[in-house]
Amino acid sequence: MKNNSIASLFDTYNQKDMFRQIKNYLAGRFVGATRERALLEEVVKCYFCKFYSEKHENGRLRSIKDAFELSKIYREIFSVIKSKLSFIFPITDELQLDPVCLQYINNELNKIDFKDSKRDSLGDMYEVFIGTGIREEEGQFFTPQNGIDLLVDLINPKPGEKIIDPAAGAGGFLSSAFKHLLSNGTTINDAIEQIYGIEKDTYLAKLAFTRLSIISLSESKVVCGDSLAWVDNKNQKISINKEGFFDIVLTNPPFGKNIVAASKEVLKTFDLGFDWKFDDSTQKFVKNGKMSNNVPPQVLFIERCLKLLKENGRLGMVVPESLITSKLYSYVVQYMQEFGDFDAIMGMPEDFFKTSGKGGTHTKACLILFKKGIKKNEKLFMAEAKWCGHDSRGKNIDLDDLPKISSNYLKSVNNEFFTQSNLGYTINKNEIENNILSPRYYNPEVKESLYKLDKTHNVIKFGELVEKGIIEVKTGNEIGKLAYGTGDIPFVRTSDISTWEIKIDPKHGVSQDVYNTFAKKQDVRENDILMVKDGTYLIGTCAIITKYDSKIIYQSHLYKIRVLKRNFISPYLLLAVLTSEPVQQQIKAKRFTQDIIDSLGSRINELILPIPKDEKIVKRIEENVKKVIDDRTEARELARQACLDVVSCFAD
Repeated sequence: MKNNSIASLFDTYNQKDMFRQIKNYLAGRFVGATRERALLEEVVKCYFCKFYSEKHENGRLRSIKDAFELSKIYREIFSVIKSKLSFIFPITDELQLDPVCLQYINNELNKIDFKDSKRDSLGDMYEVFIGTGIREEEGQFFTPQNGIDLLVDLINPKPGEKIIDPAAGAGGFLSSAFKHLLSNGTTINDAIEQIYGIEKDTYLAKLAFTRLSIISLSESKVVCGDSLAWVDNKNQKISINKEGFFDIVLTNPPFGKNIVAASKEVLKTFDLGFDWKFDDSTQKFVKNGKMSNNVPPQVLFIERCLKLLKENGRLGMVVPESLITSKLYSYVVQYMQEFGDFDAIMGMPEDFFKTSGKGGTHTKACLILFKKGIKKNEKLFMAEAKWCGHDSRGKNIDLDDLPKISSNYLKSVNNEFFTQSNLGYTINKNEIENNILSPRYYNPEVKESLYKLDKTHNVIKFGELVEKGIIEVKTGNEIGKLAYGTGDIPFVRTSDISTWEIKIDPKHGVSQDVYNTFAKKQDVRENDILMVKDGTYLIGTCAIITKYDSKIIYQSHLYKIRVLKRNFISPYLLLAVLTSEPVQQQIKAKRFTQDIIDSLGSRINELILPIPKDEKIVKRIEENVKKVIDDRTEARELARQACLDVVSCFAD
C-alpha cells in the first residue's frame, strides 16, 4: 500500500457513515433548520470551503485548532467562493453554522483525501442527507459509483465528444465523465464544454451543477428542466439541441410503472407513447395509432436517448431488467434494434441499489451499452454479476465482480482470449429469443451443466410433458386478507413451501365457506406438487401434497403440477428432478423481474428436465424420495397429535 493515510483507508461505507454522523450532529445542534435539505446546504458550503482550501491553500484549515479562528477563516474562504461561483451561491448567502459545528464538520472532512479521492463525496453526502422515501416515490435510486464508472470507462469519452445525461439526478454520470476526460488529457475548460445535463428536480439540478462547478470553478451546462417535454423549469424550450447532437448519452432515468412520465400532449410526440401490437403477418410489433394510457418513464427515456445521439453515437444506460426481458416491453427492444445495435448487457445483483442502509430497492437492473447506426457486430457481450462491492445494508465488502466484467468486455472487443463465465461471455445475436436480453437467460454455465449429463440422462422439455398430457400445470387464487384467520383450513402461500413439504401457518387458516368457494376449481389431491412461481428468493422451491395436506387452498403465486401418466414419470421422480441442481440453475436463469418481484411465469415450459437413463437409478430415486416424504409426514403428524393430546388432557 503506497499511502497509509487515514484518507486512503477511509472506504465508501465509512465515508457515508461520516456524513450520517455529521447529519445527526447538526440535527441535534443546528437551531432553525432540521430538515435534511437545509442541513445539506450548510454542509455543501463547508465542503466547498474545504475543497478550495485543500486545492488552493495547501490545506490551511487542517492546522487551525481554535473554533472561533476556524470559523473566521471558513467565512473568509466562503466569501472568495461566492465571488467565483456567484451562479451557485448568491452574494448575500452566508454560513449559518456556529463555530463549534464548523469545527466538528472540519474535523470530519479531514478524513477525505480531496487531492486524490476516487470517492464521489458529494454523491455520498446527498444520498445520506436526502431521505430515501423522497427519492423512491419519484423512482430515483442512486447508481453506485462503481456502476457509473464501469459504464463511463467502457463508453470511454474522448476529447471533443459531446456528452449528455437527460436524467442527471445529482450528477453522478456527469462528474464521472468529466473526471474521465481530465484523466485522459482533456483540459478543464475543454471538458466542461463537452458536458451537458438536464434534471427535472430543482434541488438535484443545482447539486449536479455544483458537482461540476466545484472541480472546474466555472459555470456548467446543467439545466433544470423536463427532458421528455424538453422545457425548463420556467416552461421555456430548453436551448440544447435534442436531435442527433450528442456523441454519448450516459444515464440512469427514473423507472417505475406507477410514475406518470408525461402529459398526453408530450406522449403524442413519442413513438413509444402509443400502443404497440404484434402483427402476425410481419412477425413484428407495430404502432397501432392509439395513445397509451400511461407509459413508464424508462420507456420514453429510451426513445429520447436514441434520438439525442448522432449516427454512431454511444449509449450507456441503467435499465430495470424487466424492460429488456418482459413480453410487455418486447416492442421496446425491437424499437431499439431498429436504431442500432446492442454491444453489451451486464446484469447487476439485486442488492445493486441497496447503498443506503434501509433505503434503495431490490429492483433487478442491467447496464447496457448500445451503438446507434449500422449494425456491424454479430456477437453480443453479456455478463451477470453476483457481487457489486456492497451488501444489502450498503456496507462496503471486498467482493466486486464489476472490474472483472470490465476486463472481459475489453478483451472481447479486442478479440483477445478470456474464459467464458457468468462474468463475461458472448452469444450470437441470432440466438436471442423473443427479444429477451437478460444475461442470466443465456448463462453458459447452465448449458454446460446440462451438456455434462448428455451421456447418462435423457432430456425433455417441461412444456413437452404438458403438450403430451403427461403432466398438467395450474395456478392458485388470491382470497384477500379478510379471509385470513376465519377458520382452520390452511391457505398455503409461497412462504409455506419448504424443501419438499408444506409448513402450515395457522394464522392464515380459512373458513369452510371460503374453502368451498375455491375447492372444486383448485382440485388439490395427494401427490400434487406445489412450486413457487413468483417471489424473490423462493422461486423453484417445491413441496408435495400428502394425504394430510389435500384439504387446502393455495395462492396464485404457486404452480400446482400434477402427473397424469405415472407410467412415464412418477410424482416422486418429478419432484427430485425439479429440485435438482441443473433444473434449479435454469429456474434462476429464467426468472425475470416483474415490478418488484421475480416471476418464472410461462417460462416453466422451457425447463429442460434430465431423466436418468438407468431404470435402476430411477427406481432408487423414487423409493428414496417416497421414504423421505413418508417419514417426514408421519413425524409431523405424530407431533401434531401429541399437541392435541396435551390439550385434551387439560380439557379432561
